[in-house]
Amino acid sequence: MCIQLQIIWEREFEVNTETAKDTECFEKGNNLIAPSYLCGKANTMNRIQKLFQDRTEKVIPFITAGYPSKDRTVEMVFAAEESGAAMVELGMPFSDPLADGPIIQEASQIAIDNGVNIQWILEVATEIRKQSEIPLALMGYINPIIKYGTDKFIKDCKNAGVDGLIIPDLPPEEAKEIVKMAKKAGICIILLVAPNTADERIREISSMAGTLIYCVAILGITGGEGAQESELKKYLKRVEEYSNCPFVVGFGIKERVDVIEINRMAHGAVVGSAIIEQLKNSNEPIAAIRNYIHQLTRGIE
Repeated sequence: MCIQLQIIWEREFEVNTETAKDTECFEKGNNLIAPSYLCGKANTMNRIQKLFQDRTEKVIPFITAGYPSKDRTVEMVFAAEESGAAMVELGMPFSDPLADGPIIQEASQIAIDNGVNIQWILEVATEIRKQSEIPLALMGYINPIIKYGTDKFIKDCKNAGVDGLIIPDLPPEEAKEIVKMAKKAGICIILLVAPNTADERIREISSMAGTLIYCVAILGITGGEGAQESELKKYLKRVEEYSNCPFVVGFGIKERVDVIEINRMAHGAVVGSAIIEQLKNSNEPIAAIRNYIHQLTRGIE
């Protein structure tokens, strides 16, 4: 799986910059930097863009839609927001999730067995949006999206109030069309970089994404051990230098101390497998989400 991900993220590609617009700034170190490529029109920003205008501490939980049951997903998102989550990644379960380890794989399979599909997830997003303005990104794999119909998927995401998409198995070389469609709809495509991503490629990927990129902290799958601190610092220092947009970090983040350290080096910390573990070990998913996110965000005003 590690080799597969490395191949996906490290192939060469060229970025189409014809529709680039220098419109807004984000904080890079102590300076304001204007990213070249923002999703949507120049005079509009979606919730993710607004969130990342400021360099504040951010915790971004990943919740598998439909796990542990379909009827609690909306409430879990609200509980995460109430406990200080800055943004939520809603996982779209898939039978062959190559970037995910055993913990999220198991949660995804349970969600699939519960009858979760893209249509239902979009209905969940619509329900969330009726009561909340929290930035919402869907994270899933390309096969179900293609089966659903890419153009229809983007349109339905827009109508449901989805702000961003993370598609781990879609290499940038093959993402140009969906990036174009998503930006036209005001939806951000959040592309991935890895520790072995070359400096110039970080620049190109961030330019293509435009609003936000996701830094995988390790060469591996979710749920594993975190990266060595010294290596992580070197990696994120390179991303800070070469990225043209804000970046968040995921894989291996479990404790409040991890959140603090990651936010010193990046624009946000994504917590996934650790949340699924909390849910797995609890009979009260709403309380588990609320209490765990509160632990992670302790001290965030």
